[in-house]
Amino acid sequence: MKKFIAVAAATALGLGVAACDGANENAMEDAGEQQAEVVNEQAEAMEDAGQITDEQADAMTDAAEDKADAMEEQGEAMDEASGN
Repeated sequence: MKKFIAVAAATALGLGVAACDGANENAMEDAGEQQAEVVNEQAEAMEDAGQITDEQADAMTDAAEDKADAMEEQGEAMDEASGN
């Protein structure tokens, strides 16, 4: 959870430079962040229900954030390949 908040804060701070990103990168980044947020909420709910440990919830969130980062990088590569 703490890492997710830190990532969200860093993302908010990075919005000022978002104008340099291409359309694909922005779209993939937004989709990845939304998916990571859903996974984080699910992990917290599962932890609160006693279904998983804090460490397992953190691992789920970390994996979702890694996937979001990969999606953003894929979007950036798509933009670069198309000359944007």
